[in-house]
Amino acid sequence: MRNDAENVRVRGSGTQSVYVTLRQEILSMALEPGSPLDEVRLSERFRMSRTPIREALLRLAADGLVTTLPNRNTIVATIDFASLPTYFEALTLMYRVTTRGAAQRRNGEIMKTVRRHQKDFADAVAVRDAYAMIEANREFHVAIAELAGNSYYTAFFARLLDEGRRILRLYYSTFDDRLPRQYVDEHEEIIAAIEAGDVERADRLAIAHAGQIVRQIQEYIARDLDRPVAISMS
Repeated sequence: MRNDAENVRVRGSGTQSVYVTLRQEILSMALEPGSPLDEVRLSERFRMSRTPIREALLRLAADGLVTTLPNRNTIVATIDFASLPTYFEALTLMYRVTTRGAAQRRNGEIMKTVRRHQKDFADAVAVRDAYAMIEANREFHVAIAELAGNSYYTAFFARLLDEGRRILRLYYSTFDDRLPRQYVDEHEEIIAAIEAGDVERADRLAIAHAGQIVRQIQEYIARDLDRPVAISMS
């Protein structure tokens, strides 16, 4: 018989497996917003008891990716398009302060990490792997935040990037996942400004980088969702 410690390890492994799989499916939009997540069916799908399923759903809820309704049914969290103006305001601020901070500090070792994530992003763009694009883009900007050196900014920016993964997925879908080379080049320009210690140029690039994402999402909402939302960056 397994002892208690072994049972916890096995259950923890199962929880992690379910969490990672469902998280990727939610973020890639394979599981659409509002999709039901029934514990019994998930238990059958993953061939494990409901306990690790429930624990995985709790972790996803903490990430803001699933919602438990008053009737205790669990669904994939919907995307609140009405909150996008304030979301993008916060996101743009974080782009700016972290990119400016990175240009002020500069660190060759951390820049190696930034460049590694940039290569991952460029490779993902080349093969039209939207999920890999989203992951690499997140790690690229978090690494820049780490270079800036304010752990509070880094934590907040990482949270914003995580919350915006599905928005970014919709954004990439407007290009049919054929992301223009322009967006890879924008990252390269940001890297160059940081390495040159050009704080003002880094700031201008961060504003432009956020601005084009906002415009594209705004057009997507107005065109494809038939519910125009004014997204202001002022």
